[in-house]
Amino acid sequence: SSPHLVQVRERIRINGQPISKDLFNKYFWLVYNRLEETKDPVHASMPAYFRFLTIMAFHVFLQEKVDLAVVEVGIGGTYDCTNIIRTPVVCGVSSLGIDHTSILGDTMEKIAWQKGGIFKPGVPAFTVAQPERPLEVLRERAQERKCPLYLCPELDEFEEGCRVLELGLAGAHQRSNAALALQLARTWLQRRGCQALGELKDVPPSTELVGRPVPLAPAFRLTDAMIQGLRDTEWLGRTQVLSHGPVTWYLDGAHTTSSIQACVRWFHQAALNQDKPHDGSEVRVLLFNATGDRDTAALLKLLVPCHFDYAVFCPNFMEVSVANNADQQNFNVTLENALTRCLENQRTWTRLLEEKAGQDPWLPSPLWVGGLLQPAPARGSLLLVPPAPRPLNSPALVFPCLAQALRWVAQGRDPHLAAPTASGAHPHPAASSGAVLLREAAVVHVLVTGSLHLVGGALRLLNPALSQ
Repeated sequence: SSPHLVQVRERIRINGQPISKDLFNKYFWLVYNRLEETKDPVHASMPAYFRFLTIMAFHVFLQEKVDLAVVEVGIGGTYDCTNIIRTPVVCGVSSLGIDHTSILGDTMEKIAWQKGGIFKPGVPAFTVAQPERPLEVLRERAQERKCPLYLCPELDEFEEGCRVLELGLAGAHQRSNAALALQLARTWLQRRGCQALGELKDVPPSTELVGRPVPLAPAFRLTDAMIQGLRDTEWLGRTQVLSHGPVTWYLDGAHTTSSIQACVRWFHQAALNQDKPHDGSEVRVLLFNATGDRDTAALLKLLVPCHFDYAVFCPNFMEVSVANNADQQNFNVTLENALTRCLENQRTWTRLLEEKAGQDPWLPSPLWVGGLLQPAPARGSLLLVPPAPRPLNSPALVFPCLAQALRWVAQGRDPHLAAPTASGAHPHPAASSGAVLLREAAVVHVLVTGSLHLVGGALRLLNPALSQ
């Protein structure tokens, strides 16, 4: 799978665990040297990063004699370098979203065409509920490739009686992913000739969805192992909560409009619906970055309703002052380019807040005062509607690296992070006034989102054990 969060070894796992450093070292050099010996002397080049790791993963799985390899495509499917497996046991396509548009196309239909490229003749494939037209594209691709395609029933269909299936991951989209995982797992178990898979349930004719001409796969009775597997699933960097004293970090690698919408729903449920502290204030902070060709304005607009007191933007660089871990260094992006993007995000956020204030009649227009966005004072008794419970006064700050951003947000109150030093103090007046609020707040809720690489860097700093 890709990308990794903290260490590159996460991409190649056996029995759920990243391969050891010794094993990674052994197979890396074995594959590297073999490719070096056999490359075309005229067009001498080595596979790029992801392609090399894909070749290496296949080699590891073959040498270690795994029973089953679950391979996630890198981008798209049709032209992805993982798409060389001629006869997989089964294929799955999860919920489609707009992403990697410069490579896959700028519409859901074009992206569906690329995803359908993993279908293989005679190999069953499953997908989840999709918008009508992209689903038709998937069906057409399946017919072209003589691949039987089925729609997964909702996870609720697997529940029996009053028993509710518990998921270790939050969010409706994860229930969709779980339903897909169950169908893929059952297909594999059937291939292995496993008994006691639970009988299939009848599919009533009414469930043939109108306008969605893909047959619905039947639900089936889940085994105890499946029920436990769904309940115990953990996935770092996705709807993950780290409680570090008064500071609670909410980490989600959402980076598309649909996943950011799911992230906002989760954050509301996990953080904003909690009882407010009796003995002091609550401060909300957004830590955001986005990479590639993503429409950051569209993503940020979805985050405005969370009413953050501070929006912090920084590149996915761990530290700017020291040579840092190469696992988390994108050598295709310079710090200058990344910071320029952050400054654009800062301007976008400020503009969105000004637009929001203009739309809400009970919110006075914000004014810039000494570099700090503050609400204008109420104009006499003309303001009849009471002010909003949380004034929209979010200053937007840019930090040059993740470590500085996290230290400023935590203000020495997270035991895993050192307090910000005087020399590293941010010159922006909003930063110094915000530091006081952050130090005195009873609770600080921090949402880290927009990029899996950003979330991975934050995890590395917040949970150092992951780097071992």
